[in-house]
Amino acid sequence: MAKIIGNSLKNIPWEEKPEGYTMPVWRYSANPIIKRDAIPSSNSIFNSAVAPFGDGYAGVFRCDSKCVSMDIFAGFSKDGIHWDINPDPIVFEGDPDVTKREYRYDPRICFIEDRYYITWCNGYHGPTIGIGYTFDFKTFYQLENAFLPYNRNGVMFPRKINGKYAMLSRPSDTGHTPFGDIFYSQTPDLEYWGHHRHVMSVVKEDASAWQGTKIGPGPVPIETDEGWLLIYHGVLNTCNGFVYRMGAALLDLDEPWKVIARSKAYILAPYEIYECVGDVPNVVFPCATLTDADTGRIAIYYGCADTVTGLAFTTVDELLKYVKENAF
Repeated sequence: MAKIIGNSLKNIPWEEKPEGYTMPVWRYSANPIIKRDAIPSSNSIFNSAVAPFGDGYAGVFRCDSKCVSMDIFAGFSKDGIHWDINPDPIVFEGDPDVTKREYRYDPRICFIEDRYYITWCNGYHGPTIGIGYTFDFKTFYQLENAFLPYNRNGVMFPRKINGKYAMLSRPSDTGHTPFGDIFYSQTPDLEYWGHHRHVMSVVKEDASAWQGTKIGPGPVPIETDEGWLLIYHGVLNTCNGFVYRMGAALLDLDEPWKVIARSKAYILAPYEIYECVGDVPNVVFPCATLTDADTGRIAIYYGCADTVTGLAFTTVDELLKYVKENAF
């Protein structure tokens, strides 16, 4: 049996797999857990991140306003399902040249050592990866952007690798990029990033067409005794527009740019009405997981149709088994 390397989380949100269900990831029966109007100004709340905090949970949420401007907001929950989101966006302390806001969206949260690091798609003459941190989800500090524009989906690893902070990202361009591969980068100081390594590419062949247009890292990689479990999104450009689905891969622990196994079949796709109908139809977009090392349970938070937030479940054994059985 595979083992999650991490902490116990006794109160992890959980619902057992429905009888007769055959896919490795199953939805929470009361989805969506966060509606589009959870704060007064919001048009939509989706593609957001959560983490254990105190005796409950904290999160950073993408809330697009009724003006359809993009920003990130802090929130708290006792059970990981019912959320109280601050109606005012996060304000960062730091260098005014960096903290000046153009737009902010699609955050991730990664706890390392003594603080919670926040990464997001930051507007700085085009999309790049913003980095900040907090100790209490009330006061936030912003660091230098990780990269030049254009880049999206910056996701840090939850510990240093070979003495360096590490991140996965997806270099991009100003629009829906014609390329969409995942890369690995590292830094000694969270300011100067380098040692860039290619991790994996889109799949142009029919063997796995759902990820043929672009891919991008999703939640913080989960450390297991077999490697880093990466949940990611893949996109297919169809005659009716883009379709976003969810996939999984296993990366080497010491050299995470080396892929051990990668599923050619998706693990979750937009089937339900709240995933298929919204501001951007046909989207499931994973941004966060909670894990319990004792049971191997994994709760996945994902954006639905760029409108609301959903919750889904799996276990490390079930997901790794599926990846290996469907590997390239």
